[in-house]
Amino acid sequence: MSTKFHVKRNDEVVVIAGSHKGKSGKVLEILAAKSRARIEGVAMIKRHLKKSQENPNGAIVEREGSVHVSNLQLKSRFEASKKRAVKAA
Repeated sequence: MSTKFHVKRNDEVVVIAGSHKGKSGKVLEILAAKSRARIEGVAMIKRHLKKSQENPNGAIVEREGSVHVSNLQLKSRFEASKKRAVKAA
């Protein structure tokens, strides 16, 4: 059961809805099971890491959360729609 999405890895996308609306970045990965995608620099979350050999004091690391694919649009298509809106006005 493979689902096909309108965005794929390494595409430049713009978030068109939700709390991160207006932000853009490159798709790092697609989470097909949840219909979500990780976008570079968007939806940053903090992760607390336990003490370990790599992190002897532990750490708080910021990494990308996920955004639902329905809230994403390819950057090229987004800019084309903006041009069309400017001509109509």
